[in-house]
Amino acid sequence: MMKATIIYDNIVSRNDLQADWGFSALVEAKGKRILFDTGASGSILLSNMKTLEIDPEAIEDVFISHAHFDHTGGLSAFLDQNNNVRVWIPRSFRGVKNAKEVIEIQKSKKLYDGIYSTGELKGIEQSLCVETKRGIVIIAGCSHPPIEEIISSASEFGKVYGIIGGLHGNRPESLNGLGLICSTHCTQYKQEIKSLYPDQYIEGGAGKVIEI
Repeated sequence: MMKATIIYDNIVSRNDLQADWGFSALVEAKGKRILFDTGASGSILLSNMKTLEIDPEAIEDVFISHAHFDHTGGLSAFLDQNNNVRVWIPRSFRGVKNAKEVIEIQKSKKLYDGIYSTGELKGIEQSLCVETKRGIVIIAGCSHPPIEEIISSASEFGKVYGIIGGLHGNRPESLNGLGLICSTHCTQYKQEIKSLYPDQYIEGGAGKVIEI
C-alpha cells in the first residue's frame, strides 16, 4: 500500500492546518518514508507536520522535485530537525547542506524497489514514481515539463495509474486514461479537471490522506 499525506498546499482539508503557496507531501511506501518537497516556509512545514503527528526524525529520505522556492524553502528548517537523511535532488538544484547524503539525479533512476524518479525532465524537474497494486502513481511538484512527457517517463516503470501534485498549465485532456487525479498547488485548470474526471478526481489540500 502507498500512503500519501499532503503536508503543504495552497488550501487545507483540515481547519487546524495552515495553507500557503507551495507543496509538500509525506509518501509512505515499500517500507520507506519520503518527504516530497518542503513547501516555501520552514515554520509552516514543521507546524503542519506537528499537527499531523509526523515526526521529522522518522523520515529517511527527502525528494526535491525542482529548485523553485515554494518547493525548497522549508528544506533547511527540516534538516535542522533531522539531517540524517538522504536527499535526492535534480541536477539543476544546488546548495543542499547538512544532510547525510545528497544524490544528484539527471536521468530516470530506481531509488528503491518499487520507487523511482522520472529523471530531470526539460532540465528543470523530476517526479517521484511509486509502484502500487493498481499501477504507477506519480507524485509531481509543478509539472513544468508537459504532463505527457512525465507520464511517458513514468511508464518506463509500469502502467501509470494516477498522479498527485501540481499540474501547472497542463491541459485537462492530457490526463485522459488515469484512474486517480489529485491536482494541487499550482494547477491552473483545477475546476475543468474536476468536471472532466469526476470519478477519478480527489480534492487535495494540506491534511488530505490518499491510500492506494
